[in-house]
Amino acid sequence: MARTNVAHAAQPAQRPVEPSAPLWPASHIEQRALAALVPYARNARAHSDAQIAQIAASMREWGWTSPILVDETDRIIAGHGRVMAGLKLGLTDVPVIVARGWSESKIRAYIIADNRLAENASWDEDMLRLELADLRIEGFDLGLMGFDAGDLASLFDTSDGSGTENEYSRKIETPVYSPKGDRPALADLSDTGKTLALVAAISASSVSDDEKLFLISAAARHTVFDYRRIAEYYCHANEEMQTLMEASALVIIDFDKAIEGGFIGMTEQLADLCPEPGSGEDDDE
Repeated sequence: MARTNVAHAAQPAQRPVEPSAPLWPASHIEQRALAALVPYARNARAHSDAQIAQIAASMREWGWTSPILVDETDRIIAGHGRVMAGLKLGLTDVPVIVARGWSESKIRAYIIADNRLAENASWDEDMLRLELADLRIEGFDLGLMGFDAGDLASLFDTSDGSGTENEYSRKIETPVYSPKGDRPALADLSDTGKTLALVAAISASSVSDDEKLFLISAAARHTVFDYRRIAEYYCHANEEMQTLMEASALVIIDFDKAIEGGFIGMTEQLADLCPEPGSGEDDDE
């Protein structure tokens, strides 16, 4: 029996069904009145006045960088400290993200997890020490990051655990500066854009001349230095320029002198907290 050929219409290729992307709370940011946000009554995380002041200071420096997490009734899930700091600063509207469809138990569990999981992290203290030292050299206020004098004294403690003080400078090898290329242009050693804009604004203001001088001297803190290029420039500079660059803490040659000058994050306050051995201070304790 002859086989009959049956023509079949070509069927379009079937695309695999892609799972829909989860709708995260952070997928959509909204603005809400700060005063309308309701604290969670059983929040187990305590915020001291000192910590709220620290958060408020960081907001003045960096602005509002992390939205408040709320439920669908504007009850706060994460961000109680930021809300308290915002109220302290007199803010009115803040960014929020909303946890939609969360059960009551899921909300309560996350309130605890949000705080506890962060506590489980740890610091690489050597890297932290380097970062804070660099930021201190650049004139940044370390207090804005939540470190007080006691924290810094502990972090930069030079004790080796045996009761013998080892100078911080002895733990670091003095860098060797050698040319790696052509001498960079002076204009490439720093970014003064923010500083110059601020100086212009200060000069055009109506404050007194004394106030202008004070603000202009403070504006220099916003200059950002390129230390890699500065090191290259130093290699090509004459002896007088190198000496002045060292005195300005643009390069570090003698760590003992650098510490004395406060250029490795060691302020006079820290020096008072960590007296030199044999100085007679605290010998009776």
